[in-house]
Amino acid sequence: MEPRYDRAALARILGSLAHPGLLAAAAPDREPVTAHYRAVPLTPEPGTHLTLSQRLYLERFMRPCPAELVTSATHRLTWVDEDGITNTGHFHAAGPGPIVPIAARSAFLELWRALRTDELFLGRVRALDAPARAVLAGTTTDQEPLEIVRVGVEAAARALTQHALLAHRTPHRDPVDFARALRDSGIFGTVATRWFWELQASTHRRGMIPVAFAATGERLRYTPESMAALHAMKDATLADARAVMHRARTEEGLGTEQAIAHYHDELDLISRQYALLGPAERPVCPATSWQRVDGWAFQLHSLVADRLVEAFAAAVARIDPVPAPPAPGDPDDADGLVTVPDMNCKHCVRTITAVLTAMDIAVHDIDLERKTVRAEFRSPRNRERAFEALRDSGYNPAVLTPDRAPLA
Repeated sequence: MEPRYDRAALARILGSLAHPGLLAAAAPDREPVTAHYRAVPLTPEPGTHLTLSQRLYLERFMRPCPAELVTSATHRLTWVDEDGITNTGHFHAAGPGPIVPIAARSAFLELWRALRTDELFLGRVRALDAPARAVLAGTTTDQEPLEIVRVGVEAAARALTQHALLAHRTPHRDPVDFARALRDSGIFGTVATRWFWELQASTHRRGMIPVAFAATGERLRYTPESMAALHAMKDATLADARAVMHRARTEEGLGTEQAIAHYHDELDLISRQYALLGPAERPVCPATSWQRVDGWAFQLHSLVADRLVEAFAAAVARIDPVPAPPAPGDPDDADGLVTVPDMNCKHCVRTITAVLTAMDIAVHDIDLERKTVRAEFRSPRNRERAFEALRDSGYNPAVLTPDRAPLA
């Protein structure tokens, strides 16, 4: 069947796949672990609190968000998780510290293991009929339900690590207390409904958050200025996406699928899904709609946030973050294997591939799960130029040492 764009139908399909035990498979008690990390301070531009990359992204893609609404991390860190995968994260020195991104990643891995071994969920995925598959193909970037939920869990972990940059301005200084306050205050749902995908992913990669909390006691809520800025940024994104499609359909005479193919890269940046909305329609996260399955009423997004927070609490209890010894000199990656730790989804894969191929660098393999890229760099200097181009796109590539540990 032909792909069919239908966000309401997508919400029903995702709901039909869930069940009361989704993401709740109890893991055996894990041994305490030490997480060795390397941290480097972020250097703001003179006279501002933002780095060059943050300021440029703010000016180009976050209009009309004011700079004073943005909080920056103080440090970027790299570490290798329990699955041997290199990661990059950010933290604020005045807040809970590096434990938040490290434990959030561990929580994601725990839920990802539960999801990909959940036979009830996987059986429901296999049973999807052709019309449901057509909706998935026409409405989502990650068309497989397993990938959609995986990306959703990772987005919840991102929301936790980003908002921890603000934790020192709240009464919730303990990392677990802060995570539960986010959940109980509905902040995860606010991110899903008020933010948009590219805003969260790109600001997360740059260690910045464009909101502030109101000083209202234990419960966390955004300031009115934050809500107004998020609304305005989303409106601007909607307008950009619709302008591209209008130009393609009217001035260039392209059909919908032709327009999407022709403006693939541009629409990926401003949201392909927004470009296909009706003229008066506003985007609603499909995972936030209420569904009823087997007599069980739930929101998939709330379920994911709740499971993520409790897995995070367990990870905090058993992980001890410790600074790693100084890194050796930059090794020669003879096999062309580097890591891009903040590569999260197929959109990231396309962006990274486009950046490298535009520099005449052949890309041989990208492993999204292990967050590695194997490319044909012509020299260490060529590799560093490629790294700078990727950093301009909001990614933080790193060379792997011989023991596959990252260099910060």
